[in-house]
Amino acid sequence: MYVRKYILLLGLMVISVKVSAESGEALWMRYLKLPSDLQSLYIPYAQVYFEEGSSTIEVAKQELAQAFVGLTGVDIKFQKKPFKCSLLIGKNVNQFWNIPDIEKNLKKCANEGFVIRSVKRNGVRRIIVTANTDAGILYGTFALIRLMQTGCPLDSLNIIERPKYKFRLLNHWDNLDGTVERGYAGRSIWWNRKETLDALKHQYLTYARANASIGINGTVLNNVNANPKVLDQEYIEKFARFADLLRPYNIKVFMSINFSSPVIIGGLPSSDPLREDVQQWWNQKVKEIYEAIPDFGGFLVKANSEGQPGPQDYGRSHADGANMLARALEPYGGIVMWRAFVYSPSGDDRAKQAYDEFVPLDGQFRDNVIIQVKNGPIDFQPREPFSPLFGAMEKTPLMIEFQITQEYLGFSDHLVYLAPLQKECLDSDTYVKNEGSTVAIVTNGTLFKHQYSAIAGVANIGRDINWTGHHFAQANWYAFGRLAWNHNLKPEDIAREWIKMTFTHDSVFVESVLDIMMRSREAVVNYMTPMGLHHLMGWDHHYGPAPWTDIEGARPDWLPRYYHNASEEGIGFNRSKSGSNAVSQYAEPLCSMFNNPKTCPQNLLLWFHHLPWDYRLSSGLTLWQELCYHYYRGVDEVKLMQKKWDRLRGRIDDERFEHVQHKLKVQVREAKWWRDACVLYFQTFSKMPIPYELERPEHDLDELMNLKFDMKNHN
Repeated sequence: MYVRKYILLLGLMVISVKVSAESGEALWMRYLKLPSDLQSLYIPYAQVYFEEGSSTIEVAKQELAQAFVGLTGVDIKFQKKPFKCSLLIGKNVNQFWNIPDIEKNLKKCANEGFVIRSVKRNGVRRIIVTANTDAGILYGTFALIRLMQTGCPLDSLNIIERPKYKFRLLNHWDNLDGTVERGYAGRSIWWNRKETLDALKHQYLTYARANASIGINGTVLNNVNANPKVLDQEYIEKFARFADLLRPYNIKVFMSINFSSPVIIGGLPSSDPLREDVQQWWNQKVKEIYEAIPDFGGFLVKANSEGQPGPQDYGRSHADGANMLARALEPYGGIVMWRAFVYSPSGDDRAKQAYDEFVPLDGQFRDNVIIQVKNGPIDFQPREPFSPLFGAMEKTPLMIEFQITQEYLGFSDHLVYLAPLQKECLDSDTYVKNEGSTVAIVTNGTLFKHQYSAIAGVANIGRDINWTGHHFAQANWYAFGRLAWNHNLKPEDIAREWIKMTFTHDSVFVESVLDIMMRSREAVVNYMTPMGLHHLMGWDHHYGPAPWTDIEGARPDWLPRYYHNASEEGIGFNRSKSGSNAVSQYAEPLCSMFNNPKTCPQNLLLWFHHLPWDYRLSSGLTLWQELCYHYYRGVDEVKLMQKKWDRLRGRIDDERFEHVQHKLKVQVREAKWWRDACVLYFQTFSKMPIPYELERPEHDLDELMNLKFDMKNHN
């Protein structure tokens, strides 16, 4: 299908341009024909020697063929002899050229890395893509394709890459009934589907290709709030079928399990991890899984958190529970990822509880247990400090968990590019081993020399035709994978790649959209939770603003009032030494820096301090004035994003342009909703006027407080 676009040039003439309508189904693997000048750079490499091998090698070869003809219009000619070829791909191809530094560099690549090298011999330019393993060849092939997709020259390549993390996973919060917890792109792609596996094969292979293209090598197929039925033979067989489809793309499947499964489906009287019959039950269940899935990755466990069962129900520790499962998995090479998202109604600061519960257990976990820690100490907020657990458990590997789905960031309605959030956390210095002890090197295994390292992202994928509900939410899936592969990449460079691959090489479009994306995260922080405020969302839906929420009988740490503590005296959560003393969980100099409101970063000020409304900031403004300016700035930023997008009409297909345009209209409207709700509500405590130069709120506070959010009918 084609739609005709008319672009007025210089006000003098109209040129008709055909632009194919697109649904977003192909993600960043569209492989549409490049501009002719770029085609001419790549066509000389159409003579290809691709070493034969496993199913992984075969899918890499197929991907290259599909990409090459799509990008250049020229079919690759695969040759059986290497010497007349301009592109050579395989584990042993350097034997034909004997370039010494390639062999040397391969030693740096480990199991999944690769080398891409341009060489010139006898006046002929060639490219060599080589690796130690089939997985490395797969990733090297996708890297070469990405270079072509983004218009890079190929005549002077000298690339040596290996992933920073051993396990790079998506966590699907998909339920067996087909619903997706915190999913905003339709129902589960895995569960409760009417279609046959054969009918869905193309979709699953697109998923596999997308993940392989960015280096993701594992996927947890079911929700951390796990249904015990997932361990029934019926579901083990389903996992096995998915594993068979994903295996050629170097993707292992993992399973979330319910700790009480021995009681619920096994008929045992207890799930006490120290009971022999419970241990034997898990040993047998793990054996069944590996008989069906020889390369099964392991278990993800949410235990003693938000009502989920766990070892503490029997007076045992997290280490007791995790180690029981680890012993069962160890003979097969499996791992246990044990989530540290725990908090209880103890009355203590919720931000401290994971640290208090897990740090005393350091050194008690088996080697194949990894503790999975959310990036911040509360719960995937628009901005949080990094979790103090990072660096605090020297003897235990910790993996970082980011949320790709936007539970607290406007669902799939708001354009929020998350790479700056993730990069901000990964680059944060913990100082646990002096300066330079970043969260990234704590979690990638290099700081404390751990055997295993891992990083996880809670997936935003569903059955929507564009996969993620918002076309720009695809960028968050893409960026997570790229940062998981190499946390040293810059968010703006990742965004520029994605824009070119997903939309167009048109420089006006690329630079305008890059600006939109790089503004978006700070914009949402400003109109939702500026200056360290957090958890102001509706307690039951996590979407719209509800800072006034106070529900009799509800746990206080589920309610916004617990976090903002607004009163006539001021606002913010006192986590200094005079308050909850959460600052003491951070190493120096962070502890002292966070403890003093004069040195605490302003973007975290109200996270660590409760301050009076007339508190003077270094800018000379009062806290109230600064807070107002942030809320209004957030709305202004989204308006600017909308204007920038509107100017791009005609540069991409109408279908995606209008989808994003509609979403931005929603975002502007809801940014104002956030601004007005928070400013007007907090004004009831501050008793101070909104700065005169700011426009008046568009809403009435009573109207906003009575607004009911219908979660079921939202999407």
